[in-house]
Amino acid sequence: MHALTAAIGAEHAAAGPSAVEIEVNGTRVVCDRGGVLWLPESGALVVSDLHLEKGAAHARRGILLPPYDTAATLARLGEAITRFNPRLVVSLGDSFHDSVGSQHLPGLYREALRALQRGRDWAWIEGNHDPDKPVGLEGAWCSELHLETLVLRHEPRPGAADGEISGHLHPAARVVRRGKAVRRPCFASDGRRLLMPAFGSTTGGLELRHPALRGLFDRSELIAHLLGRDRIYSISFNRMNG
Repeated sequence: MHALTAAIGAEHAAAGPSAVEIEVNGTRVVCDRGGVLWLPESGALVVSDLHLEKGAAHARRGILLPPYDTAATLARLGEAITRFNPRLVVSLGDSFHDSVGSQHLPGLYREALRALQRGRDWAWIEGNHDPDKPVGLEGAWCSELHLETLVLRHEPRPGAADGEISGHLHPAARVVRRGKAVRRPCFASDGRRLLMPAFGSTTGGLELRHPALRGLFDRSELIAHLLGRDRIYSISFNRMNG
């Protein structure tokens, strides 16, 4: 039995969907097991924290990591774009791991990104890792983007932020059931705002109880939509048991 299924329980696994539709500030959004958010009315696909060229960024600092993160991330992004065929793709900040990542992007990856952009609109949201517009790539560059009743930005703002879709914090949920525990990236939403999981292949995560997430959600309404291997698992915050 898969670890996540074992931890959460077979009763949740039996009918587990590969995506779940919820409302955020009155707008329908679809949380997909691939870690992308689909806005059916706008035809927009949202992805956060690609952290492209993370391995190369570390190599420039003398830290050697396997150099396959960009290829793996772009392959998964291509699969999502093929499935949804969006009118617009929004990359929700930290698209590149550092400010020179796009400038030094190898030609093979640059052409792969350009192919994904072809025939659709593309918006790059400013991130803390990549504060400047990507070099040599198409697409609009902005600090935030408004769609329907939503505002898309990289970093969540403290306090009331109805309709906010953000990334940056790489949320993860830890679920304990019958002595088994599992930790997975997740979408997190209380219906007022939504926090995106990191999409990059070598990104870590912060658990929902981490102090950095304190005050962002009404925890009595907070639901984590965990990314399983084949499906989404939706678990309320108060049922996670640590």
